[in-house]
Amino acid sequence: MHLEEFAEGNSFLHRLDPRVKFLTAIPYIFVIAIIQGTKGPFLALMISLLMIALSRISFKKLIGRLIVVNTFILALWIFLPFSYPGDTVFHIGFLKATREGFLYVLSITLKANAIVLATIAILGTSEVFSLAHALVHLRVPDKLVHLFFFFYRYISVLHEEYTKLRNAMIIRSFRPKTNMHTYKTYAYLVGMLIVRSYERSQRIYRAMLCRGFSGKFRVMSHFELKRTDILFGILMVLITSIMGLFFLL
Repeated sequence: MHLEEFAEGNSFLHRLDPRVKFLTAIPYIFVIAIIQGTKGPFLALMISLLMIALSRISFKKLIGRLIVVNTFILALWIFLPFSYPGDTVFHIGFLKATREGFLYVLSITLKANAIVLATIAILGTSEVFSLAHALVHLRVPDKLVHLFFFFYRYISVLHEEYTKLRNAMIIRSFRPKTNMHTYKTYAYLVGMLIVRSYERSQRIYRAMLCRGFSGKFRVMSHFELKRTDILFGILMVLITSIMGLFFLL
């Protein structure tokens, strides 16, 4: 499973200092999350789309991520307009859809997509190891850095083991159906996935100990701020401040 597919590129966003990315992305995302209405989220979505264009990442891969996110949001469009108080737009039987409900769901949709796009454009264009390295430089507690890094690593391990088991099932002519044999097979798959992933994680941990890991990542190199890093940081601070000034105050 390739979780760093957006980190492969040569745009200026890919070359930015990960420390600057963290320090600018988190306030920007926080402001988007607490903005009310639809004008602010719409502006944030346009800014995030601009950053996506500047990052020059694969549009096909990006669409796949957005489909996953908006699949969950689709459920809100189905239920929330009928449960949110306000002026009735139309009704289906005893269910009444309100204008305020639609605007509220629209706001959620705009904010969710703006946050996802910004996260991909800013943080997704860096490798996970460099992000963990940046967290160490930013004095984030070691345990949180380890949790972040190993969570990513273990997701990759789980997917690798799942792929091996699934291919073994396909080679043995397994075809999923709605019968007890299929349910048992998937149950065995989950059980074997847990066991094999645990064994794999233990081998990885022992390999780390053999290489001198003692519960702390030793930072041997240091980032160096460039002019583009400073300019990007200033620009993002201005954008975040203006959005907060106009849409929060």
